[in-house]
Amino acid sequence: MRQPAHGGNLAWAAALAGCSPDAILDFSASISPLGPPNSAIAAIQSQIGNLKHYPDPNYSELRLALSHFHQLPSEWILPGNGSAELLTLIGRELAQLAATTLITPAFGDYYRTLAAYNAKVLECPLSLITGHTLREGEAPRLLTKDKGLLLNNPHNPTGKLFSRDSILPYLEQFALVVVDEAFMDFVPPNEEQSLIPVVQEYANLVILRSLTKFYSLPGLRLGYAIAHPDCLAKWQLWRDPWPVNTLAAAAAIAALQDTEFQQQTWAWLPPARNQLFQGLAKIPGLQPQASAANFLLVESQKSTSQLQQQLLKHHQILIRDCMSFQELGDRFFRVAVRSHSDNQRLLTALSGESGVGLP
Repeated sequence: MRQPAHGGNLAWAAALAGCSPDAILDFSASISPLGPPNSAIAAIQSQIGNLKHYPDPNYSELRLALSHFHQLPSEWILPGNGSAELLTLIGRELAQLAATTLITPAFGDYYRTLAAYNAKVLECPLSLITGHTLREGEAPRLLTKDKGLLLNNPHNPTGKLFSRDSILPYLEQFALVVVDEAFMDFVPPNEEQSLIPVVQEYANLVILRSLTKFYSLPGLRLGYAIAHPDCLAKWQLWRDPWPVNTLAAAAAIAALQDTEFQQQTWAWLPPARNQLFQGLAKIPGLQPQASAANFLLVESQKSTSQLQQQLLKHHQILIRDCMSFQELGDRFFRVAVRSHSDNQRLLTALSGESGVGLP
């Protein structure tokens, strides 16, 4: 079976580990271990009887819920079959420009969607040891009005959080700026740096959001884009009808209103992330990077693809290798932040594979 380019491929991991997929402890997909919320499950169950009907093609109720959540007019919001579907639409848009600048290392799906439309790509490396702003030395070159910029914030795979002010100047320099905020929900409201509050000021700004990571609903495939209504109306003409199913729409509406779950997540993440970071830092040969998201990028002195296979075969634990990030290669891996006990199981396994015991 071909090695996956994304995390979360439990069928591949189970085949390598020689066990059932349910036996795999998955650190490769950056999904919250707290969900799905009970509110979302209840909403799904309540809609089973409506599966005999087509979804509302305009998703009026879902867009209204998102409108209230972000304090934006609903016409500025477009739900999609995961942010991946919306990214494909954006790739078609970016391909009409002279080139698109990527902050690298970059999420592999960015290359996929740009290659699908033969878009020209300009890569701009991001140092792993600089601060959490896009500084002058990291700024993309050839900043002209005929190019696009595609980046994520917090950055995947490093977990760096760019300040809103560090991104705003690019809106004056690029024809189109796409900010993928798939992990922004994990940043507490008093710290988050979303560009949603200023989106109505910039017709050339597109923001991508995911509802599947924070609410642990990746199997439902649900995301949304926030952009100028003219842009979203054009994309509607490009895609298939009914991209979001009835159950996903109901779960999203319920999850957005679940403030208790949101508060629980913001309270859980910092101490759990710190536990994992401190534990990784104590293991010889491993150097974790600070992160604002629910995952950590770790530099390793040994082959991480080899380490990945050892953890699967000996411990039934799956980590995310970084082979799909060409700048990182076989010396980095990424792990999601999970529960205290799951984190400890990973740390114990890594310590054993390193030949040392945890203190």
